[in-house]
Amino acid sequence: MASHIVGAQVFTEIIILRADLAYENKETAGSCWALSPCGLLNQSPNPKPQAFNQQKCFAGGRPADMMSTKAFTLVSAVERELLVGDKEQGHIECVECCGKNLYVGTSDCIVYHFLLEERAQPAGTATFSATKQLHRHLGFRKPVSELRAASALNRLLVLCDNSITLVNMMSLEPVPSGARIKGAVALALNENPVSGDPFCVEVCIISVKRRTIQVFLVYEDRVQIVREVSTPEQPLAVAVDGHFLCLALTTQYIILNYNTGVAQDLFPYCSDEKRPIVKRIGRQEFLLAGPGGLGMFATVAGISQRAPVHWSENVIGAAICFPYVIALDNEFITVHSMLDQQQKQTLPFKEGHILQDFEGRVIVATSKGVYILVPLPLEKQIQDLLASRRVEEALVLAKGARRNIPKEKFQVMYRRILQQAGFIQFAQLQFLEAKELFRSGQLDVRELISLYPFLLPTSSSFTRSHPPLHEYADLNQLTQGDQEKMAKCKRFLMSYLNEVRSTEVANGYKEDIDTALLKLYAEADHDSLLDLLVTENSCLLTDSAAWLEKHKKYFALGLLYHYNHQDAAAVQLWVNIVNGDIHDSTRSDLYEYVVDFLTYSLDQELVWKYADWVLQKSEEVGVQVFTRRPLDEQQNSFNPDSIITCLKKYPKALVKYLEHLVIDRRLQKEEYHTHLALLYLDEVLQQRPGANSKGAEATETQAKLRHLLQKSDLYRVHFLIDRVRGAGLPMESAILHGKLEEHEEALRILVHELRDFSAAEDYCLWRSEGRDPLYRQRLFHTLLAMYLQPGPSVPELAVAATDLLNHHAAEFDAARVLQLLPGTWSVQLLRPFLTGAVRDSVHTRRTTQVALGLAKSENLIYKYDKMKLKGSSVRLSDKKLCQMCQNPFREPVFVRYPNGGLVHTHCAAGRHTNPSPPGPGART
Repeated sequence: MASHIVGAQVFTEIIILRADLAYENKETAGSCWALSPCGLLNQSPNPKPQAFNQQKCFAGGRPADMMSTKAFTLVSAVERELLVGDKEQGHIECVECCGKNLYVGTSDCIVYHFLLEERAQPAGTATFSATKQLHRHLGFRKPVSELRAASALNRLLVLCDNSITLVNMMSLEPVPSGARIKGAVALALNENPVSGDPFCVEVCIISVKRRTIQVFLVYEDRVQIVREVSTPEQPLAVAVDGHFLCLALTTQYIILNYNTGVAQDLFPYCSDEKRPIVKRIGRQEFLLAGPGGLGMFATVAGISQRAPVHWSENVIGAAICFPYVIALDNEFITVHSMLDQQQKQTLPFKEGHILQDFEGRVIVATSKGVYILVPLPLEKQIQDLLASRRVEEALVLAKGARRNIPKEKFQVMYRRILQQAGFIQFAQLQFLEAKELFRSGQLDVRELISLYPFLLPTSSSFTRSHPPLHEYADLNQLTQGDQEKMAKCKRFLMSYLNEVRSTEVANGYKEDIDTALLKLYAEADHDSLLDLLVTENSCLLTDSAAWLEKHKKYFALGLLYHYNHQDAAAVQLWVNIVNGDIHDSTRSDLYEYVVDFLTYSLDQELVWKYADWVLQKSEEVGVQVFTRRPLDEQQNSFNPDSIITCLKKYPKALVKYLEHLVIDRRLQKEEYHTHLALLYLDEVLQQRPGANSKGAEATETQAKLRHLLQKSDLYRVHFLIDRVRGAGLPMESAILHGKLEEHEEALRILVHELRDFSAAEDYCLWRSEGRDPLYRQRLFHTLLAMYLQPGPSVPELAVAATDLLNHHAAEFDAARVLQLLPGTWSVQLLRPFLTGAVRDSVHTRRTTQVALGLAKSENLIYKYDKMKLKGSSVRLSDKKLCQMCQNPFREPVFVRYPNGGLVHTHCAAGRHTNPSPPGPGART
């Protein structure tokens, strides 16, 4: 093993380098540190990573100055006068503390017993006074080397002159049996015993034999050796946990399992240069004084789950008071955190040579006096750190306090610390960190809102936490009036409230949160204001309305009224905006929004109240209040007759509404159809004088009128004919005559008045739509006869007749047409018509032949079936019953049906004359 040793200086620098790299690389910060015999600090995977934040330092020097933390106060426990009086020769060699019992061993072989009384101080610290009980000289000339109390046995183990004596803890008298352990250089109690016997303690000693460790069981009045273990080198210091011994040998530290004999080398050190320190700090974990002034942690597996702490080179003692590691050198007591390895406190202390911890109580001693390091309550330490804005250190310390505080109390304390830390980060504008701390600490968000003046509702019963979580009266004090910082704080609160309003954080005070959020949005003119108001929210009406009005957010105020079922107030507010009585530019289409709002409003009174207003603004848009309503509501709530009465003052809106009833809803009511036709007609008549200026509009209205007259069968035709007569509307007159089946008159108008031959053809198609072919043929023949009627020769009519025949050849009876045509017309002129007529005639003949052939085939099938029926025999007896009357046959006369059923002839005759009774077949 000596071959593995490297120089302490080189080893220290390697460890420091690895520690710095680990701090800078977050991927390695959660690793374990394997202590290898070659002097290197190796990393190995660990399922329970420990964060490492080792400060940079140099071998042989003191750690870089850290911000101090007052974790302990040093108080006197036993003054020199209580120990030696006026004598100068005796001095303190060792101490032991068990409960209130303090034992001191001196260089002149005397053991003192004191009772400690603790007095709590208002600042959270304590003072101690010691009352001397007795002292006893052990009868040796050597100093008392070590004292160990075994309270379960009421025994004190005293190591003096290489011998361990058992004495009574109260009387300091040796046990009557004289039991003792001889040949001991040092001893350690096993605080994790393996024997399982409650009436003994396990003691491990370094024997005067070279390279030997011995394990004993110590009872009240006897001792028993259970194991003797050889070591590779001479042991200088020992600590024990279960079966594991942590040994400081001459050149290195090792872990030795005395049950299996397996040894694990840790790291080298030079015993000639410094005093070894081996201390058990917890289950299967030890603290060692490493080279370069490093305090090294090691587990029984040979790894470290904590990064090392940096001590001075001449450390002579170490103790643990969680979460701190305390070290003693010639001039100082230093305190390091086990959680982040930073140095927290330095206490001047000269001539100290003993530092030990006893069940959480840390005792330090000089040669003449005994002192106690009294820890300040962790809560006070944490509060001091927070007061110094050292948030990270405070949180690390708070997490580490978990093991020393009951779970419920810790949770309450830790939540409050997180909240305080959150406000510190908030004040420093570290908003992401503050948000996470607020969330983790389950902050009552009203604590944050209360910093912002006037955001909490006036009706809120909230009062700030006591003691307060921060020192600020409001946001103005926190930002010192800096408007930019204030704006950043408000943006953060907007974001935070928006995130938490739908979570459990908001339970119980959603009204306060939503009202505050609305105020922030309104003040910042934020787009999310409208989103908040049109979705589910808990904004308080009184506070919110006043705030919106203050910031002239009238449209948003209307949304708030609507959400609170005050639609009348909302609409009135929006109407005032549209009318220009108040100004709000939130929506440029606010008029259309109001129309849409009224369209879907269920409040009939509200709709009727503002119907005139929306129609006065725009008849075409305003009428949508009635035309776009849901169909079921139109049928049940709004009577069309009432609406029509309302719209009489608004002709354009009335036309739109009647179009909605007739065309969209297709209501089959004569008065609506007639009314709409009359309105179209009146508009057409009004537009005719100004046709030059409004031609397009007049044409569109006429097209609508003609479409209605053609498609509708419900208007009053005679009434409209009277209105149209003499009005110069021949096309409309033709349509109306067509409705009265006055085709000749209609066609006369189209042919002779309008000379619109295409319209005449369309008329024939329109009026014959859905009728039988003969009806259509009659119409086309009527039109053709009108083209060919005797009179002065009109070339246009001849051309029209030719086109009619050639385009609609299938609609004519060719034989009749040929009789009507003038003899002067050429075959070439009528070629398309004649070709079509011949083709149609051939097609008809062939179709008739096919139908005749099919009929003959069907007749042949029936004849075949009849012959088959006649060729089969039928058995008839007096037991055979008629299927209709269920009576037997009296004579051999019957009727047989295709399904084989037999009936009387008179029954069959009766069935044919009276078809209602059921029969067995359809044919006989």
